[in-house]
Amino acid sequence: MRRLLSLVLATLLISAAFPAFAKDHSVEATLFKNPQCGCCENYATYLRENGFTVVVKPTHELAQMSRMAGIPEEFQGCHISMIDGYVVSGHVPVASILRLLNDQPKIVGITLPGMPQGSPGMSGIKSGPFTIFEIGSPSPQVYEID
Repeated sequence: MRRLLSLVLATLLISAAFPAFAKDHSVEATLFKNPQCGCCENYATYLRENGFTVVVKPTHELAQMSRMAGIPEEFQGCHISMIDGYVVSGHVPVASILRLLNDQPKIVGITLPGMPQGSPGMSGIKSGPFTIFEIGSPSPQVYEID
């Protein structure tokens, strides 16, 4: 019993110190995208490569879904993912998603507006930090800058 407790404690300490070791391969994501969008498929691949199980669902209702989630038009991404009860809109880096899942803030989710060059699933070179916003605040608030 003591050995098991030590092992659990060591695992928790390693996970806290090295989040990359803490990938939860059982996290499921449902990604809604325009049927013809290739960058959304690239983003689904990115999530899979980072330990998520992803189901892709083509739809022509993304704008309506975004509005229903409370995302103002100028803050919408090109696809929406449902991950562990949160809405993740756009090409949000996995580190931000993991922070969201770990911290469990009382928000609807997070969004990276538009289709920024160099973001996960997009071609090009990242030219500066990405500003990720909270979904569910009365007015968009910065969640983090990546």
